[in-house]
Amino acid sequence: MTQPARLVISPVSGFRALSTFVRLPRRIYAGMAGYAPPLDMEQRDLLDPKRSAFFSHGKAQYFLALRDGKPVGRISAQIDDLIGQTSAATGLSTDTGFFGALDAASPEIVPPLLDAAANWLRAQGRTRMLGPWTLNSNGEYGLMIDGQTAPPMIMMPWHPKELGAAVESAGMTKAMDVLSYDMQVGPEAEEAHIIPRGLRVGEGRLGDLSVRQLNRREISRDGDILRQLYNDTWRDTWGFIPYADTEMKAMIHQIKPILRDELFVLVERAGEPMAVALVIPNLFDIAGDLGGAPSPFGWARLGKRLLRHEFHSARVILLGVNRAVVGTALGSLLPGLVIAELMKRGRTLPYRRIELGWVLETNQPMRRLIERIVPEPSKRHRVYTRDLTA
Repeated sequence: MTQPARLVISPVSGFRALSTFVRLPRRIYAGMAGYAPPLDMEQRDLLDPKRSAFFSHGKAQYFLALRDGKPVGRISAQIDDLIGQTSAATGLSTDTGFFGALDAASPEIVPPLLDAAANWLRAQGRTRMLGPWTLNSNGEYGLMIDGQTAPPMIMMPWHPKELGAAVESAGMTKAMDVLSYDMQVGPEAEEAHIIPRGLRVGEGRLGDLSVRQLNRREISRDGDILRQLYNDTWRDTWGFIPYADTEMKAMIHQIKPILRDELFVLVERAGEPMAVALVIPNLFDIAGDLGGAPSPFGWARLGKRLLRHEFHSARVILLGVNRAVVGTALGSLLPGLVIAELMKRGRTLPYRRIELGWVLETNQPMRRLIERIVPEPSKRHRVYTRDLTA
């Protein structure tokens, strides 16, 4: 008589187990429509405590689900000290813990994984579990509900349709959806009239505003401007966790090889930063067909594509507005001005589309601005919550 397969949830410890944890999604999702594996190197930068900036202000425990010794699922549980710096408007408090990196080969694996994360968080004194995000809301955000067959995008998590249903069946409830929009760029798209004529940087009432791109000689300074404006803009927004200085420095170091000066948009008034955005090229454009661990020949192809900047899409990862003008007429115009500038730069950059992501479903002003150009989101990710005192 055949014995039933035995499922064990095991804490991750050591280099080999961490490597299994990093590689697991590309093993269990291989061949699924719409899935493209990220580079293992990129994921290790995100997850490895020795390399990830998250661990300068948080801690985490990873778990693997093993069926008869074979890895079939994973999850992280983490706490973030930075939530002590957030306002009540974020919906976060110091008794909130998080889960992330949730992936499973089949639905029945999900409940024990969530229980393992919940038990670890209870032991840390947390009474509420929220997620998934890896490892906080400045990393990979939410569980994919819609958009599985949309083109893959850097730093955007991918999950099969059935995973969301499994999470809800396991007792998690919806906390928030975040939306992504696929915006075409270039001269034709510019005719969409994102902002009224006469309201462009350096024209009419906006004649005292100027716009510039990245200054590589002052990249640390520009990175700090980006971090401060982003934190000021979103600090009272649901789910917000401030971008730490260590995280910004780590991100700049990681993306520097693919970063072009034009991908940084800074609107200034008399030298004072008013609005800022950072766009990063979509690594899947040049690495999506090479697998998570390219061969030496694959790495050579990747290097050649990188040198030629063979990207055709990109993603806005950070956007911020000076808090002094938030709530004013100028403050309401600045996001549109930044997006218009990005579209203008589509004339010279090779990108045909830019993804605007992680827009809260409740953020009606931003949605109205974007949906003037792109009526429907291309992807929807969901954040779930669970009371740990029940």
